[in-house]
Amino acid sequence: MALSSPGIGSGLDVNGLVSQLMALEQRPLTLLNTKEAQLQAQLSAFGSLKGALSGFQTAVAALASPAKFSAVKAGVADGTVLSASAAPAAGAGSFSIEVQQLAQAQKLKSAAFASTSETVGTGTLTIQFGSYSGGSFTLNPDKAARTITIGNDKASLAGVRDAINAANAGVTAGIVNDGSGNRLVLSSKDSGLANALRISVSDDDGDHGDNAGLSRLVYDATTGGTKNLTETVEAKNAALVIDGISISKPTNTVNDAIEGVTLNLLKTGTTKLDVARDSSGVKAAIESFVKAYNDLNKTLGDLSKYDAANKKASILTGDSTVRAVQSQLRSLFNGALSSAGGGLTALADIGVSFQSDGTLKLDASKLTAALNDPSKDVSTLFAAIGKPTDSLVSFVSAAAETKDGNPAVNITRLATQGFAKGGSAAALTIATGVNDTLNVTVDGVSASLTLAAGTYTAAALAAEIQSKINGAGALSAAGIGVSASESSGVLTITSNRYGSASNVSITGGTAASDLFGVSSATAGVDIAGSIGGVTASGSGQTLTGTGEAAGLKIRISGGTTGDRGSIAFARGYADRLDKLIGRMLENDGLVDGRMDGINASIKELGSRREVLASRLGMIEKRYRAQYAALDSMLASMTKTSNYLQQQLANLPKIGGSNG
Repeated sequence: MALSSPGIGSGLDVNGLVSQLMALEQRPLTLLNTKEAQLQAQLSAFGSLKGALSGFQTAVAALASPAKFSAVKAGVADGTVLSASAAPAAGAGSFSIEVQQLAQAQKLKSAAFASTSETVGTGTLTIQFGSYSGGSFTLNPDKAARTITIGNDKASLAGVRDAINAANAGVTAGIVNDGSGNRLVLSSKDSGLANALRISVSDDDGDHGDNAGLSRLVYDATTGGTKNLTETVEAKNAALVIDGISISKPTNTVNDAIEGVTLNLLKTGTTKLDVARDSSGVKAAIESFVKAYNDLNKTLGDLSKYDAANKKASILTGDSTVRAVQSQLRSLFNGALSSAGGGLTALADIGVSFQSDGTLKLDASKLTAALNDPSKDVSTLFAAIGKPTDSLVSFVSAAAETKDGNPAVNITRLATQGFAKGGSAAALTIATGVNDTLNVTVDGVSASLTLAAGTYTAAALAAEIQSKINGAGALSAAGIGVSASESSGVLTITSNRYGSASNVSITGGTAASDLFGVSSATAGVDIAGSIGGVTASGSGQTLTGTGEAAGLKIRISGGTTGDRGSIAFARGYADRLDKLIGRMLENDGLVDGRMDGINASIKELGSRREVLASRLGMIEKRYRAQYAALDSMLASMTKTSNYLQQQLANLPKIGGSNG
């Protein structure tokens, strides 16, 4: 195949001509590329705006929660005696504290065994928790009794230790070699007088109280009881004196002596405790709020400003979305702020004010004064706050649709707990295999339990029943609990839950008739009432408003029916800004929608570019074909011209030869 190169035959610059023509043809493509570069720059600019808005929202969200403003700090003069922490509910004050005794958990040891593999025995261990006093044992109703099976595979000393630890029964087991042999050491996990141990066994050797087999682990310190284990550490309560008031607690962590304050007792001694509001976190959050807003303001300015001196616009100068963001933010800040009642109505009240350039400035001294003023509640300027007038009514939460207001609260029915009550006084003697099983259903979950044999008082029997029900695996796994009580020997089991989902029923078991006779069950009821004059939805102790108070949740923890005052609810700046920016940034929101539009335009430009590139390829191909034909024609004409010139040059010679 012959090789060819455009223009060789004719001298015509075909490639140059086609290139110049295609440069003209490609001007629409250049315009598309320029347009895409502009759109990409806008997309990047909106990405920067989105990042600045997100950063501001993070700073805003830190101030949107009421809990942010209720931090309290506790200072201890002598940190070697105790440490302390304070919850938002703690009130300011100073306290003198003397720690007289630390709480202890009881420890028991067994007789010495030759080796850890020596056989102890098989059967079951039942561990109960309670207190010893005057030769008697009183069950701890809040600690469930546990029964542990010791099979042949766990019959050794080490096996018994492992079985106890695996049962997670509130006791830890270890083996200590004291030189005379290996001793099983049992420790109550919880300290305090009410967490002493009583251990009984059902020994497979048939004798449940001798000093052989599994019975070697029996411990009962009541008068006449068997103590085959030896106490090495006595169960003790912590003893302390706060401002002259003597206090006894089961643990060294005391969280109910001073409201909202948790004390961790470390050693005996005397110290001073100071509780005060902690405003450092709020100060830092407000400083971050001001900085984040100024960063956002700068970003908006940089993206949209016009340089009059150089007559140069920024990437988003005049952009409607940027103007909308600026307008909505300014409108929120300039709008009137409803207040839940904190003595503050504007950011300027705490030293935050706008400057002439649109930035925020913080007066730290004014902020500190507002935070330290007990008559001022800075949280109302920022968070969504509900302030009830009734101390037994508490604000839980609000929904996005909840409106500012001061709705009245009226209760027509208080929430109650479900319970089952015996029809006659309970029999006080429980016999193994005779009347020791009880089946119950609590809050829709069923459980079967076995009561310890023995003769009880009515109060002790109620404690035994409560302990066994609360220790039932199905119930504890579901977070369900009960309290058991007696009145004139008649037993009552009450669910810890409130509302229509709260119920207790005695469903069977060999002890059902002896303990409860013909029992009756009463289901709990939900709270009922109105918020703002409109009937609210009740669930347990929680009322949820409708109408103007839609989404407003309050909890009524007691009191009476009837008028319960009102609850002032208002959204502060942080809550409003958080929701506003959230709407801007959500999918198909103000900013995201604009970015979606730009991306769609870029995609459309890409499609147009592909079509144009295909057409330009065809045009170039046509140009080259046309100029190739012209080149060929010119080359042929040049060849003919050369031939004719040669022939004409020879004509005289031809004529001369004929003369």
